[in-house]
Amino acid sequence: MFHRKGPTFLELAQQALSSVEHGYDLLAPKFEYTPFRTPDAVLKVAMEQVGAPGRIDRALDLCCGTGAAMRFLRPLCRQEVVGVDLSRGMLDEARQRLADAPGDAKITLVQSDALKLTYEAEFDVVTSFGAFGHILEEDEPRLADVLTRALRPGGRFVFVTGHPPSAWNPGYWLAKGFNAAMRVRNALWKPPFVMYYLTFLVPRARELLEARGFDVDVRDGLMPPPFTPYSVVVATKRP
Repeated sequence: MFHRKGPTFLELAQQALSSVEHGYDLLAPKFEYTPFRTPDAVLKVAMEQVGAPGRIDRALDLCCGTGAAMRFLRPLCRQEVVGVDLSRGMLDEARQRLADAPGDAKITLVQSDALKLTYEAEFDVVTSFGAFGHILEEDEPRLADVLTRALRPGGRFVFVTGHPPSAWNPGYWLAKGFNAAMRVRNALWKPPFVMYYLTFLVPRARELLEARGFDVDVRDGLMPPPFTPYSVVVATKRP
């Protein structure tokens, strides 16, 4: 499951008993060697839906982590690619890893809670990968509001998610069991660590985005094995 350079069980336990911000500060130096990092194969396919190099001016990657998606975004941008993350440790890693990223667009890294961003019609594209599990379901409308404000008319929100799994799928029950354990942990231990599975799936994402004036295009069948169940969603903000 983990690379030999990845975190130990004790390190993961320490992270799980921390806040989200501090937990990822602790995990940051080894994050690239965990299964939590979105694979390049997934990012490559998603970014192909954004377009050819140099086709957009500015892009924003929400919850950018160590900057994996920003390496793909930078060549697509003429002016600037902005990465936002709650964890200073993750941003420090991103700064190092993006030093040799291809492209000429300016790279800006911002430490902030994604739900508190105040950008107003500044970006042609917003992306987010592997972060929806850190957003509580009751906060998903706030996330949709943030990206709606951040995008220019005609701008696109590009992300990867999935369809609701069948109850016959063992993975469904594993995810449900993990979520139940996290709810117990957060009820008994403070500060909470928000990390849940089966979040912002296609029906929920479509509902929230269409209610805010987006045309939602769910693109299935694009991902290579073993990621074939994933969907790329391209939500375009109507003018």
